[in-house]
Amino acid sequence: MKIVCVGGGPAGLYLAILARLRSAGRDEVVVAERNAPGQASGFAVTLGEDILDELYRTDPVGAEGVRAAAHVWGDQVVEVAGETVHLGGRYGYSIGRARLLEVLTVRARQVGVDLRFGTAVAADGDLAADPLTTDADVVVAADGAGSAIRSARSDDFGTRLTHGTNRYVWFGTSKAFAAFTFAFEHTEAGWVWFHAYPAADCVSTCIVECTPQTWAGLGLDRMSADEGMRLLETIFARSLEGHSLIAPPGMGASPWLEFREVRNTSWRSGHVVLAGDAAHTTHFAIGSGTVLAVADAIVLAEELYPGGAPAPDLVAALATYDARRRAAMAPIQDMARRSMRWFETVPHRLDGAGAIDFSWSLLDRRGDQGPLHRRLHEATQIGSVRQVRRRLTLARRLHRALRRGEVDPVGVVTGCS
Repeated sequence: MKIVCVGGGPAGLYLAILARLRSAGRDEVVVAERNAPGQASGFAVTLGEDILDELYRTDPVGAEGVRAAAHVWGDQVVEVAGETVHLGGRYGYSIGRARLLEVLTVRARQVGVDLRFGTAVAADGDLAADPLTTDADVVVAADGAGSAIRSARSDDFGTRLTHGTNRYVWFGTSKAFAAFTFAFEHTEAGWVWFHAYPAADCVSTCIVECTPQTWAGLGLDRMSADEGMRLLETIFARSLEGHSLIAPPGMGASPWLEFREVRNTSWRSGHVVLAGDAAHTTHFAIGSGTVLAVADAIVLAEELYPGGAPAPDLVAALATYDARRRAAMAPIQDMARRSMRWFETVPHRLDGAGAIDFSWSLLDRRGDQGPLHRRLHEATQIGSVRQVRRRLTLARRLHRALRRGEVDPVGVVTGCS
């Protein structure tokens, strides 16, 4: 069998790795990436326990590489005009985008994936005319939210695109945040906020967001990208503690975006399947894009090689992948949309609200917290209670790490000066 993955992001690379492993190196697996090695958009991505469990289950050797490159953040805080509220029991993992792609690329080479960087495949969507895909048994369109392959077959996939209303931009910052931090600051034009989290390379991700009214009111719609960064550094001087923002790679005249939600009524068209952002997007507020892309790859590999052997019926295998992943993604995308809508109403929620109440609303923005969680949230603002929760959270994390067989369950800790 010949599998061609169009797009060298997490979905394409991990599917290629698993296909080589599950076929015992017999099948030809190609990853075609239009960019050069090492190029990545944005800064860091977040991972959770469930996806780490899946990485160790499906490729323990590769999982160790990912885990060794990841950073553990053991706290989550909300800063409202300088007042700090703690969200207890929260922790997670983050890894630089470029570093993750590097780790996956190394692993792909180890298992014999044919990696072709600087290779644009079927830019017009005509896979039959491209010599790399014309004889492929399976083509995995993992070429991002703006997928050319999907766009060329949008009627087959039933693609639906919708947009959020807020404006946002991905920055890095030289401040090594110790905790995952939401910071909200009030300006003369309204509220502006960021979502920030650290990575092991000591460059934190900082996603700045605001309503279109505040964006225009501050003049960010008219400023150059550099002028906008300097203004935001001033607005967030308290939380950044004098550190600077870092422009995203390839930042143009205006780096500001509107979130684009991608949904498809089918992820399959003949021997072509969608994966990652080409199949679905979820708002950055739930931090699941990379996790879901890897999950797509895992399920697709399972269906292509059930029990470790090639699927006897490729059409049925791709149909089952389509059904499984769309069913799993529907509630996740609904949840992500609720989270996006919550952030679109931040100014209304902040006006007249105390920091603790507002932070509880943020914590419960997906509607998955109960009354007991509310009381625990209030108690967590007491230092002694917070320390107990941190110890329990650490114990829970170490238990999960030991259970899945991590070599170094303590993990990477902040070491930036």
